[in-house]
Amino acid sequence: MSKLTTIITYLISFFIINTAFSQKTRPVDLVNPWVDTANSRWFFFNSACRPFGMVNLSPDNGVNSDWGSGYRYHSDSIKCFSHIHGWQLSGVPVMPTTGIFKGHLGSQQYGSSFSHSKEIVKAGYHKVVLDAYNITAELTSTTRVGFHKYTFPKAEQSHILFDFSTFLGPSDTQKGYVRKVSNQEIEGYAIMAPTTRRPKTLTVFFVAVFDKPFDSFKGWRKGQLEDIKDSIEGEKTGAYVSFRTSQGEVRQMKVAISYVSEAQARLNLQTELPHWNFNRIVTESQTDWNNWLSRIEIQGGTQLEQSRFYTDLWHALLGRRIISDVNGKYSDMTGPERRIGQIPLNADGKPKFNHHNFDALWGAQWSLNTLWHLVYPEVTESFINSMLLMYNDGGLIPRGPAGGNYTFVMSGAPSTPFIVSAYLKGIRGFDIDKAYEGMRKNHFPGGLMSKAGYEHKTLKGGGLEYYLERGYVPHPLTNIKYGFHQDGSTQTLEYAYQDYTLAQMAKTLGKTDDYSLFMKRAENYKNIWNPEIGWMWNRTLEGKWGEPVDILRYDNGWEEGNAAQYTWFVPHDVQGLINLMGGREAFTTKLNSSFEKAQKHDFVSGKSHDKETLEEYRRVYINYGNQPCMQTPFLFNFSGAPWLTQYWTRQIISKVYSGISPDFGYSGDEDQGLMGSLAVLLKTGIFSTSGGTTPKPYYEISSPIFNKITFHLNTDYYKGKQFVIEARNNSSGNLYIQSAQLNGQALNQPWIWHDTLVNGGKLVLEMGQKPNKNWGSKPEAAPVSMSSKP
Repeated sequence: MSKLTTIITYLISFFIINTAFSQKTRPVDLVNPWVDTANSRWFFFNSACRPFGMVNLSPDNGVNSDWGSGYRYHSDSIKCFSHIHGWQLSGVPVMPTTGIFKGHLGSQQYGSSFSHSKEIVKAGYHKVVLDAYNITAELTSTTRVGFHKYTFPKAEQSHILFDFSTFLGPSDTQKGYVRKVSNQEIEGYAIMAPTTRRPKTLTVFFVAVFDKPFDSFKGWRKGQLEDIKDSIEGEKTGAYVSFRTSQGEVRQMKVAISYVSEAQARLNLQTELPHWNFNRIVTESQTDWNNWLSRIEIQGGTQLEQSRFYTDLWHALLGRRIISDVNGKYSDMTGPERRIGQIPLNADGKPKFNHHNFDALWGAQWSLNTLWHLVYPEVTESFINSMLLMYNDGGLIPRGPAGGNYTFVMSGAPSTPFIVSAYLKGIRGFDIDKAYEGMRKNHFPGGLMSKAGYEHKTLKGGGLEYYLERGYVPHPLTNIKYGFHQDGSTQTLEYAYQDYTLAQMAKTLGKTDDYSLFMKRAENYKNIWNPEIGWMWNRTLEGKWGEPVDILRYDNGWEEGNAAQYTWFVPHDVQGLINLMGGREAFTTKLNSSFEKAQKHDFVSGKSHDKETLEEYRRVYINYGNQPCMQTPFLFNFSGAPWLTQYWTRQIISKVYSGISPDFGYSGDEDQGLMGSLAVLLKTGIFSTSGGTTPKPYYEISSPIFNKITFHLNTDYYKGKQFVIEARNNSSGNLYIQSAQLNGQALNQPWIWHDTLVNGGKLVLEMGQKPNKNWGSKPEAAPVSMSSKP
């Protein structure tokens, strides 16, 4: 079958499934989990999962890597169904089989072929036929429990195996333990080996219960079957239960997990899933997802555009996992020994927040800061409290924790803008003094800014002492590789921005000395502006400009990017950057030229991660397959050319974030909701270049693709019940704002205050085919930044 035929079949199947599912299409029915799954990373694809779920149950077509593993659309076999697909997390792979048992031979032998024609995938539900065994597998979940429904053929030997001998996603399985509790229950744990990113082991505990008794409980060790009585333990081990089945016999299994203990896994199971009604859980999961997705209501656009929008929003709520149990217990791995902690409880005896596992907040200022803080402020608050919990335990607010470990992923202190933005927007259900204390610590030697990426044992690679002394981090810093991402120019730009954000919180808390200190540091971005070449550029240890000059060279001082992309990374002071470039016209011309060049390669470095890693694809001016220049089209709003913001955001949507296909979608790495969130913001027409960290936060306006967008606000945090954006006379051709009204009054600037939006109201945009170059273009209409004149 050709790839084109495959895609056509895929699209027809998707829309038939959704049409049949419900006569009234809900947001959850429009989610398409298959988007970009041909390029999946381990944690990218999820089907049987709740928002931020601890359990992420889905088929694995590949198991032996972080990249190129998990669910891969064009693979023809399923190796197992595993329960955890998180950043640096994996665990508890299972597989139903029939016939002579061969689980001990590995997933290459016991895996099964399958066909997409006999597969249904939805948010919260997965159904697939394992052709090798003629078993129909159906999967769903609660937050912490995976629910399996297997329809077996007639067989004298049917089995369900638990494989703790396999390499699974980002890490190997170091050791397994399984114990028979009864002929309807087993329990145990898997110790997942450390990784480059997660430096300590991860223990995943589980309890599995069956709705019918099994006949036997057996195991294997190092590829050999082994007679066991009631348990097996050790390296390269596994266990399986066996039973006879009649034709069409249904067997169900519930698997609960915990990072604390088997007893806690059992508590999770008893609390979340005390019954055996599979269809009820499917319905509840879809209702759960629909409630979350319905916070943003859209009208207009095609069904394809609406489907892609809710798929983007689904990703924004998916990948950053809960790791605490129903009663708030969690595993703390920040110290020399594992410790069991307890999240504070509210008056009802329930945890006040969840503990989370997540990749870095690197780039989140342009995605999660806006989407979560505005639409899901309770999520923001939970994540901040989770980070402060880790500060209590280990002494640092994390960049991106995994399994209770510090990972020191990426660089800088990206948690600072996330927390500051929330605080400035009125999200304050956390210990504010402790948050400031922890953030301030990260901005001095010994904190996160001292560490390069994955620098676990030293405090050298961040180059912070040079930044404090000279106002920039040299590149190269040293011949010694202390960690990843020792890219001094990027570190300089990040630190300056993050210093600015912390200054704003210092000011509101009355810490005037700190405010002055961090505001002075916020100007350090100017120290790597090279006026001779007109771009940001590396400075050496000797203070000279690095040679040879090549603004398109990837890395070499620029973290996952190049100088052409990072030159625009001054989120807190766009006006200052405009001044460095010689004024508004020069700035606009230079930025527009970058977009014209980038348009030739569809604004990305290839359509998948394997292309993005090739040098020839990295020599680009703009790359929307990664985070470093996500803000660039919105900078025209600052330079007096908002029509170019409107034009280029529409082009990016069309080329990068449109369509429904397993072969494309996020052009490299969706990164646990960062790119999904960005796509949502682009399509709704609001954004924040500063990440909402100016003294009074605001949102910049672009060109929404839908006719009407309603943000249903959380009234526990915001006064207004909803804010509506209406784009009249809107179409793919009519992409330019002709005029605007905010709550019935003329609006002649391309931005609105956060407070205005969350108090409720309506923004009406009159759209047209030609740009209105007068609207929002006056200098006094530009959004506020650090160097703006009062």
